[in-house]
Amino acid sequence: MTITVRPGSTMMFTGDSITDCQRLESEDGLGFGYPLRVAGEWGLRHPDRPVTWLNTGISGNKVMDLEARWQADVLDARPDVVSILVGVNDMGWHTLDPKGYVIPVEDFAAGYDRLLAPLAGAGTELILIEPFLLPVHGVVEAGAMRIGEKERRQWRTDLDPKIQAVRSLARSYGAQLLAADAMFADLAATTGPEYWSADGVHPTPAGHAALAAAWLRLVM
Repeated sequence: MTITVRPGSTMMFTGDSITDCQRLESEDGLGFGYPLRVAGEWGLRHPDRPVTWLNTGISGNKVMDLEARWQADVLDARPDVVSILVGVNDMGWHTLDPKGYVIPVEDFAAGYDRLLAPLAGAGTELILIEPFLLPVHGVVEAGAMRIGEKERRQWRTDLDPKIQAVRSLARSYGAQLLAADAMFADLAATTGPEYWSADGVHPTPAGHAALAAAWLRLVM
């Protein structure tokens, strides 16, 4: 079943850089990615049901970072719907970054569960977006790191169990699941992955549009 959005609802997006998308540089605080596209399309389709849109994503955040600011940035706003996309920073960056560390899937799942429990207790509707990784070709630069296809394959082995953890949590909490990893795999099969994400992680404009379209299919 989809989520029914009532007039006057508060809708919140949160997560990492994919959600943040320079929100602090945008006039409305929604950034320049899929949250803005969702809000715009919703307004076009439903002028009779105005809602408040919030974005509290922060670039680089892991589950534990969300947990540290959850009360102030999410719970205190008392949102009616919370959409979460987190996990790409929890995957195996440690294979390249000597300062990194392994985040076991059990710790990831337990931390994510602690985010969801108080929201579910308050009756908040939940949308969980799978973290995703597209198999782009060649070497990608990320800060001082040069990331090749071999490293991205290593990340995939770390990320896949965390995707499964998000799917399991969605079932446990009766949340809507946006199967973004599977969606982008299907899309990339016909166009190539770079069309949807130049670095395999951050969506292109078309990638953000795909996320927004999939998100809007989960609400009515």
